[in-house]
Amino acid sequence: MILASQSPRRRELLAFIEPDFRVIPATGEENISEGATPKQTVLALSRQKAEEIAALHKGEVIIAADTVVSIDGKILGKPHSEAEAFEMLNTLSGRVHSVFTGVCVIFPDGGSESFAEETRVEFYPLTDAEIADYIATGDPMDKAGAYGIQEKGAANVKGIVGDFYNVMGLPVGRLARVLRGHV
Repeated sequence: MILASQSPRRRELLAFIEPDFRVIPATGEENISEGATPKQTVLALSRQKAEEIAALHKGEVIIAADTVVSIDGKILGKPHSEAEAFEMLNTLSGRVHSVFTGVCVIFPDGGSESFAEETRVEFYPLTDAEIADYIATGDPMDKAGAYGIQEKGAANVKGIVGDFYNVMGLPVGRLARVLRGHV
């Protein structure tokens, strides 16, 4: 089994259900269609990653995932600067947004299964100082939507509806069921 992701969080989460796997991150360019919805985006990106690794490692189970944060129809990826992280967190402040994770599993026989999970997350209202303090930790800089629910960003979260692990980047329960159906 191969996890086609460099995310330490996905590595940790996959180990909950399958302790024996290798990590081989996909490195190809991510291509998404203009006007794609968040769900379509994560499904397409996870498939691209899985297919890239499956082409090099035939006969193995390949798991790839992609996560985005969405609010007001806009996708928030990983921030490229502290100013962009501030803007994202300010947008999320006091509001509900969606976290989408797309997962693609390619099986040794070449068959595949893809799915997307949505979790709704509500943030507490945040002051500019709270946002700046959080950004100063460095935590937001490598995460979609500029926060990690499993780290210091947890202090900003008022509540969630859906799979907690989906917000971390891998819907563990649903993935376990997909793997049980084919492994």
